[in-house]
Amino acid sequence: MFARSISYTLNGIDAEKLIVECDVSGGTFGFFMVGLPSNSVKESKDRVASAINNAGYNYYARKYTVNLAPADLKKDDVGLDLPIAIAIMAATKQVKSLKLEKLAIAGELSLDGEVRPIRGLLPMALAAKRDGMEGIIVPKENAQEAAMIEGLDVYPVENLRETVEFLENTIQIPPLVVDTQEIFSYLNVVSDDMFDVKGQYHVKRAMEVAASGGHNLLMIGPPGSGKTMIARRLPSILPEFSMDEALETTKIFSVAGLLTGKNSGIITNRQFRSPHHTISDIALIGGGSYPKPGEVSLAHNGVLFLDELPEFKKSALEVMRQPLEDGFVTIARATQTLSFPAKFMLIASMNPCPCGYYGSHIEGHSCNCPPQQIVRYRSKVSGPLLDRIDLHIEVPQLHYNELMSTPNGEKSIDVRKRVNDCRNIQLERFKNESIYCNAQMTSKLIRKYCVLNEGSKEILRVAMQKKGLSARAYDRILKVSRTIADLDGSTDIQMQHISEAVNYRSLDRKYWD
Repeated sequence: MFARSISYTLNGIDAEKLIVECDVSGGTFGFFMVGLPSNSVKESKDRVASAINNAGYNYYARKYTVNLAPADLKKDDVGLDLPIAIAIMAATKQVKSLKLEKLAIAGELSLDGEVRPIRGLLPMALAAKRDGMEGIIVPKENAQEAAMIEGLDVYPVENLRETVEFLENTIQIPPLVVDTQEIFSYLNVVSDDMFDVKGQYHVKRAMEVAASGGHNLLMIGPPGSGKTMIARRLPSILPEFSMDEALETTKIFSVAGLLTGKNSGIITNRQFRSPHHTISDIALIGGGSYPKPGEVSLAHNGVLFLDELPEFKKSALEVMRQPLEDGFVTIARATQTLSFPAKFMLIASMNPCPCGYYGSHIEGHSCNCPPQQIVRYRSKVSGPLLDRIDLHIEVPQLHYNELMSTPNGEKSIDVRKRVNDCRNIQLERFKNESIYCNAQMTSKLIRKYCVLNEGSKEILRVAMQKKGLSARAYDRILKVSRTIADLDGSTDIQMQHISEAVNYRSLDRKYWD
């Protein structure tokens, strides 16, 4: 006896259609699974057998052969439990339904037949719609995630018996419908406001420039100067999160298993990821025997904040070069090569020395670090990585009077308006270039859109000679100056724009010579 069901398996952040074939014969009792299943998938035979029996059905003493096609694709999804169970029951004539050819099925089974939530449901739903499936049967707990996809019927189920009865038309389960208007109302709602930051006006200006052009930024200053506080408020001034960006980010979180059990079904704000400096290379970049996205991908369309930058392992920092340049991470394995999106803004912070008070003018905070120790501390951040950070800004410690003052700066919503206007200028400029902000300009586009007058050229020439800047730093200055000009509403880059951009590279010489 033979039967099959349709499911999906994750391949990177996408999903591939999977045919679960089951053959039941009268030979020696056993369960054999083929098609490159992982250990967790192989263990499904025990979960499926117990679930079928405890749900009130029969798991006969037969020889079961389950094939997961295509056979050359690795499978690592516990969500295959439910489609395997349905295929077995269809092969043993306990399920008779024409819906098996029209509906995809995904879900993990407990031993008593309960259907548990799984990761990666959003890309599975997207793939099901792409392949023309009429609907998908999913766990009830994370069904809203799949219901975000319009044009696909999503049927939430709680247990194996309910699934069988639905397939046999014994009960009716209405497709889940979500209120997209309500979801839209939660987009771009932020709690942290730039208004809360006292003083530090030049730092907030640098943040505005960085947000306007999508530039990376490094803050250097003593402990308690407000570096982390300011960084956490960057998402509040970034351009509004679009629905397409929200779905793209949610897709990554779904694959990583970070949406399971939540009710919203979608990420509604730009993410602020702040991994600890003890993080491993794989956790930061992504990977593993069955590759999963790392922190740089979880920060896609958002902010990756690296606090205490020199404390991160050198190997972890160096592997960030590719995503910083290309906007994606490529993970190669013997049998496959996967790419995870990683277009994020890098915001980093560090102390000027190991004790943190080098150059401090606050009484009682003097630096006692030996010069060689300071040099060794700063050298942990390599020149090539530093070149990939567009803006370097000093964050001085606040004086007592500033701390006691009432906040009187701008609110994030007012800064965001200027950022949006600046981004709209860039979107119009790059509408035929396949990029959307100044930070993504190539050398060819820099030559096209960053033309300097003679005065600006002289300022840049002097800066290059005195600071000993690299060719990459030269490009970064031009990109930042283009953003500053856009903020001023200027078509051409003026001398004051290039001067401000050069000042944002002041740490190149002062701290790393």
